[in-house]
Amino acid sequence: MKILNIKWQRLVSNGQTCPRCDSTEKEVEKAVFTLKRALNPLGINVVLEKREISLVEFKKDPMQSNQIWINDKLLEDWVNGTTSQSLCCDVCGPFECRTVKIEGDVHEAIPADLIIKAGLVAASQLVIGGTNELCCESEATNTPDSSCCPK
Repeated sequence: MKILNIKWQRLVSNGQTCPRCDSTEKEVEKAVFTLKRALNPLGINVVLEKREISLVEFKKDPMQSNQIWINDKLLEDWVNGTTSQSLCCDVCGPFECRTVKIEGDVHEAIPADLIIKAGLVAASQLVIGGTNELCCESEATNTPDSSCCPK
């Protein structure tokens, strides 16, 4: 079975996170649930990893917080987005937190539909990247069948 890895990381300080990361967590869970249901019949297992970053790590690089990686690539790379930042809340202190801009819309909390879209694009690479071994090997000659195999 192929794996679609989703890694989400956010600041957790004294057991608390900021409102945008809290909202993103709910959206990530919704998206993973939807992706699992959609991709399981295609032989793709969706695995979610949640990672906490400390206040020390956050202060070094606030842009690490609220990052979503899908198969080792940032979410915004899958959907042609850009990363920016804006002031957040008390938990984050005076630091600006990560935002994602897609087609003119700035998202402080990342919505499930955007995570699903990125997940489906990444999953399509898993499907396209693979070969159909039954099709690619001619039973009669045990050689690749060029009519369906990638070159």
